[in-house]
Amino acid sequence: MKDFNVQDYFSHDHDELDGFFRDFQSLKMTDFQAAQESFKKFRSGLQRHIAWEEQILFPLFEDLTGMKDMGPTAVMREEHRQIEAALEAIHAKVEHRDLDSAPQEAALMEVLKFHNDKEETILYPAIDHMVGEKDRLAAYERMKHIPSDASKTCCGHTPPNR
Repeated sequence: MKDFNVQDYFSHDHDELDGFFRDFQSLKMTDFQAAQESFKKFRSGLQRHIAWEEQILFPLFEDLTGMKDMGPTAVMREEHRQIEAALEAIHAKVEHRDLDSAPQEAALMEVLKFHNDKEETILYPAIDHMVGEKDRLAAYERMKHIPSDASKTCCGHTPPNR
């Protein structure tokens, strides 16, 4: 990769994760096994996405701006906790083959929509603007070493790698 653009890469990842979630929602009533596979991809991908942000992007932004315990990344970390809680509520439903997960799905999507919008309009463009190509490429290389959280299981199985 010659140049790593945070905005493009992370927005594409948002879109891919959204696709896995939409697949889960559309399949859960007709093909639970396929829905479960889509949910596994969504969950492990979202966990990895959060790890990329919290371990690499947020510290990069905070080092450049001096806003460590305040500002957009502090708010986004709190939103990550809300996202993780909603994700785990859906996971519990999927593990028990409980198809009545619409309230949990709505809660997750409400937080994700505003969260992703802030990242795509504020954080990612700011990082692309403030961080030179060399440091963006170094961040991308570090991201390669953060796998899906293989220590967690999903629906009785280890999450798949994307």
